[in-house]
Amino acid sequence: MTETATPKPAPKRPVAVADPVANDTVVADGIIAGGKTSIADVVVSKIAGIATREIPGVHALGGGAARAVGMLRERIPGSKTNLSQGVSVEVGETQAAVDIDLVAEYGVSIADLAAAIRENVISAVERMTGLQVTEVNISVSDVHLDGDDDDDSESADTAEPRVR
Repeated sequence: MTETATPKPAPKRPVAVADPVANDTVVADGIIAGGKTSIADVVVSKIAGIATREIPGVHALGGGAARAVGMLRERIPGSKTNLSQGVSVEVGETQAAVDIDLVAEYGVSIADLAAAIRENVISAVERMTGLQVTEVNISVSDVHLDGDDDDDSESADTAEPRVR
């Protein structure tokens, strides 16, 4: 009787799992693969800015001066929107803190808006970077009213002068 050799299964490759606290990768059986990941402040601020803009009720990010500079920048051909406008961050090795300055839409509950922004920013930053978000401070610097289109300079040009 002849025996056929059973093929051996291919050896399994170790599965790597990121450990953001230790800033290294743990491979199967506790073996640590060297290396360090560093995340720039601008990366975290862009993620937080995008996550903030996703929430309904946010009209704009930044205070008056930052928005004015942003509007000028957007008028330059080929320029891009500054996604981190109105957002400042402090990034450590394992944690991040986020400060957001924004303009809310009139009629929106600012408390609910702030809670939704916090939840979305924390979720996005922690999911994308592995950093623990210790705080998200929100400053509402203005409320946008319908008809308050400060970025629409055309209406100012066509309005009747008040004095002659």
